[in-house]
Amino acid sequence: MGIGGCIILFAIGAILTFAVDWHLSGVDLDTVGIVLMAAGLLGLVVYARALRRRTVAGRPAEQVVEERRYYDGL
Repeated sequence: MGIGGCIILFAIGAILTFAVDWHLSGVDLDTVGIVLMAAGLLGLVVYARALRRRTVAGRPAEQVVEERRYYDGL
């Protein structure tokens, strides 16, 4: 799941927790919202750590570029 999916999960969870005033029998929407916010936050943390690890480990070593010019005396 990418950053967008994590943010959407977090936003839907916040909406269910703080903005929705519906009452469904057998379902606590506040708890569902908190679970979705936690899943979105956890996904963001995991994605950020994986991105950081890939960036640091995947960085190529410093490259030295040599340019050789040959002079043939003309």
